[in-house]
Amino acid sequence: QVHLVESGGGLVQAGGSLRLSCAASGRTFSDYAMGWFRQAPGKEREFVAGINWSGIIRNYADSVKGRFTISKDRAKNTAYLQMNNLRPEDTAVYYCAARDGSRVYTREEYDYWGQGTQVTVSS
Repeated sequence: QVHLVESGGGLVQAGGSLRLSCAASGRTFSDYAMGWFRQAPGKEREFVAGINWSGIIRNYADSVKGRFTISKDRAKNTAYLQMNNLRPEDTAVYYCAARDGSRVYTREEYDYWGQGTQVTVSS
């Protein structure tokens, strides 16, 4: 069993930055692929970024490419999402997710999910 806790959300002006953290406990975090998803009011949850177990392979939604960076610190059992040049349309609840596997997973095919952290970007 893996328990995930997100933090780092908040209110920021357009053009600003935030770094989300996802602290993992339980089984060996270093073996897990990680993903970040988000859900805006009235919309379905969507993929934002993913990273494979080693941290070498990363994938991003087109809407965040060049602005967001996903990473993982295997020693700290923590994954991160660095978000720069934020836009009002990035406003959503952000969720991290984890699963066994060797590649990056872009669909909601994850076994473990956090409770989410709110990100609000004002114009």
